[in-house]
Amino acid sequence: MFLHLGNDVLINTKNLIGIFDIEKSSISKHTKDFLSSAEKMNRIVNVSYELPKSFIVCLDEDFNETVYISQISTATLKKRFVKK
Repeated sequence: MFLHLGNDVLINTKNLIGIFDIEKSSISKHTKDFLSSAEKMNRIVNVSYELPKSFIVCLDEDFNETVYISQISTATLKKRFVKK
Protein backbone atom coordinates (compact mmCIF):
# COMPACT_ATOMS: atom_id res chain seq x y z
CA MET A 1 0.00 0.00 0.00
CA PHE A 2 1.17 3.53 -0.72
CA LEU A 3 0.61 6.75 1.19
CA HIS A 4 0.28 10.07 -0.63
CA LEU A 5 2.25 12.80 1.18
CA GLY A 6 1.33 15.64 -1.18
CA ASN A 7 2.58 17.02 -4.50
CA ASP A 8 2.77 13.62 -6.22
CA VAL A 9 5.01 12.11 -3.52
CA LEU A 10 4.09 8.57 -2.54
CA ILE A 11 5.79 6.29 -0.04
CA ASN A 12 5.46 2.56 0.39
CA THR A 13 3.82 2.01 3.78
CA LYS A 14 6.02 -1.03 4.45
CA ASN A 15 8.92 1.45 4.82
CA LEU A 16 6.99 3.76 7.14
CA ILE A 17 8.39 4.20 10.66
CA GLY A 18 6.23 7.06 11.91
CA ILE A 19 4.17 10.16 11.20
CA PHE A 20 4.82 13.08 13.53
CA ASP A 21 3.24 16.48 14.11
CA ILE A 22 6.05 18.91 13.42
CA GLU A 23 4.80 21.60 15.80
CA LYS A 24 4.27 19.32 18.79
CA SER A 25 7.28 17.08 18.41
CA SER A 26 9.90 19.67 17.46
CA ILE A 27 9.79 21.04 21.02
CA SER A 28 11.98 18.13 22.14
CA LYS A 29 15.76 18.54 21.94
CA HIS A 30 16.04 14.94 20.72
CA THR A 31 13.71 15.61 17.81
CA LYS A 32 15.57 18.79 16.89
CA ASP A 33 18.85 16.86 16.96
CA PHE A 34 17.34 14.06 14.84
CA LEU A 35 16.03 16.49 12.20
CA SER A 36 19.30 18.43 12.19
CA SER A 37 21.28 15.22 11.69
CA ALA A 38 18.98 14.10 8.87
CA GLU A 39 19.42 17.46 7.17
CA LYS A 40 23.22 17.29 7.43
CA MET A 41 23.15 13.83 5.83
CA ASN A 42 20.88 15.09 3.00
CA ARG A 43 18.09 12.73 4.07
CA ILE A 44 15.27 15.30 4.16
CA VAL A 45 12.78 15.60 1.32
CA ASN A 46 10.54 18.66 1.31
CA VAL A 47 7.27 17.57 -0.24
CA SER A 48 6.10 21.18 -0.47
CA TYR A 49 7.45 24.57 0.46
CA GLU A 50 4.19 25.51 2.15
CA LEU A 51 3.96 25.69 5.93
CA PRO A 52 5.04 22.23 7.19
CA LYS A 53 2.60 20.37 9.43
CA SER A 54 4.15 16.91 9.69
CA PHE A 55 7.25 14.89 9.11
CA ILE A 56 7.32 11.27 8.09
CA VAL A 57 10.22 8.90 8.80
CA CYS A 58 10.88 5.95 6.50
CA LEU A 59 13.60 3.31 6.21
CA ASP A 60 14.80 1.94 2.90
CA GLU A 61 16.07 -1.58 2.24
CA ASP A 62 19.56 -0.62 3.50
CA PHE A 63 18.09 0.77 6.74
CA ASN A 64 18.82 4.37 5.76
CA GLU A 65 16.36 6.91 7.12
CA THR A 66 14.55 9.39 4.91
CA VAL A 67 12.52 12.20 6.46
CA TYR A 68 9.71 13.71 4.42
CA ILE A 69 8.43 17.16 5.40
CA SER A 70 4.78 17.57 4.39
CA GLN A 71 2.18 20.33 4.44
CA ILE A 72 -0.49 17.72 5.21
CA SER A 73 -1.57 17.27 8.82
CA THR A 74 -0.96 14.07 10.74
CA ALA A 75 -4.73 13.56 11.09
CA THR A 76 -5.22 13.65 7.31
CA LEU A 77 -2.27 11.33 6.71
CA LYS A 78 -3.67 8.92 9.30
CA LYS A 79 -7.03 8.86 7.50
CA ARG A 80 -5.28 8.13 4.22
CA PHE A 81 -3.23 5.38 5.83
CA VAL A 82 -6.15 3.45 7.31
CA LYS A 83 -8.21 3.56 4.11
CA LYS A 84 -8.31 0.25 2.31
